[in-house]
Amino acid sequence: MSDVPVTDNFLSNARAVVRRSAKRVGLSDKDTEELITPRKRHSFKIDLEGKKYDAYRVQHSNVLGPHKGGIRFHPEVSQGEVEALALLMSIKTAAVDLPLGGGKGGISIDPSHLDDKQLEELSRKYVQHLHPHIGPDKDVPAPDVNTSATIMDWMVDEFEQLTGDKTKATFTGKSLDKGGSAGREAATGRGGLFALQEILKMHEHDKRRLTIAVQGFGNVGYWFAKLANEQDEFKVVAVSDSRHTITSSDQLDVGAVLAAKKSGKSVADYKNSDVKVGDVNDILTANVDILVLAALDNAVNEGNMESIQAHYIVELANGPVSDVAYRHLHKTGTIILPDVLANAGGVIVSYFEWLQNNKGEKWPETRVNRELDIMMRKAARGIFKHSQDNNLSMKDSTFDIAIQRIATSSKK
Repeated sequence: MSDVPVTDNFLSNARAVVRRSAKRVGLSDKDTEELITPRKRHSFKIDLEGKKYDAYRVQHSNVLGPHKGGIRFHPEVSQGEVEALALLMSIKTAAVDLPLGGGKGGISIDPSHLDDKQLEELSRKYVQHLHPHIGPDKDVPAPDVNTSATIMDWMVDEFEQLTGDKTKATFTGKSLDKGGSAGREAATGRGGLFALQEILKMHEHDKRRLTIAVQGFGNVGYWFAKLANEQDEFKVVAVSDSRHTITSSDQLDVGAVLAAKKSGKSVADYKNSDVKVGDVNDILTANVDILVLAALDNAVNEGNMESIQAHYIVELANGPVSDVAYRHLHKTGTIILPDVLANAGGVIVSYFEWLQNNKGEKWPETRVNRELDIMMRKAARGIFKHSQDNNLSMKDSTFDIAIQRIATSSKK
């Protein structure tokens, strides 16, 4: 996931993609507008020590199941941004065939200026405003930009005090000892790896080890890189953070890179004679087989799209390839695993957490990872087959499959 919010024009772009897909699958104009329009928009103010902050929760679709989506704390959070992300959550959950809908929420605030007491008060007040509209069978929020397991723990505690619900199933992404699920930390990166492996299997690539470059060395990028290096078929040879790119002549020790970054300020603090330090944007044009985008939206765009050398791109961030770049790269034969598929591992394991809470169960991590493997590979196979049968990009196929599922359920 990107560590900064997408821009507000993302709403018009997301709607445009949905409209194009709806037209392909034969939806009427009326049904298309109903699909795009959120079921409910919540907008309110939160008072924190005399200052008021804008807060939002958009509940997009619930025809497949309860609304599902994160809560972000960031000064650039807006109604338009939240609405766009809620729409895309509905697409994502439907694309991987989860019995969930879409939602998104946030508060327009910089949490780095708050101490723990203020952050807890903010989190609890958010729930105080929304508690009549959320719940295990209504809307199940999760962490997002600048929110954490601790914040979810405060929120679920506040919800329990207000409603008496003790299932802990109203929020996911909680601490393990507060009802969270094993395997959640690595889920997005792991799920992206499963999807990539399945697509490569169907492409029947040669058996040489494929080289990987990972843009964004946060939680998602790190876990993808770590898990990929554990497979015989891959080697991660380049990673970047917000300041530098490092490239190796052979497989990087990503654990050592992470330790160096934590002790210093950048991946460039990793010292190895085989490693070259370069500009932050060098990662995008690296001569590798697979480029993993786990940082910012719009990273690959009209300005750099002709310099991309990778044959496969994995969109682990939200919207890292612009629409213009996507169309160009698709025409030149680049295979792009779209974000609504590639980064769905997080919401899948959130779904597992919700199931565990509702059933009073605690799954071992081996089961969580096994179930995630099954769901990601099944979704990837279906999307790839649809793209081949209909001569579409994987992104178009993902949206078409999701919209057909939502539209079919809406008519029941």
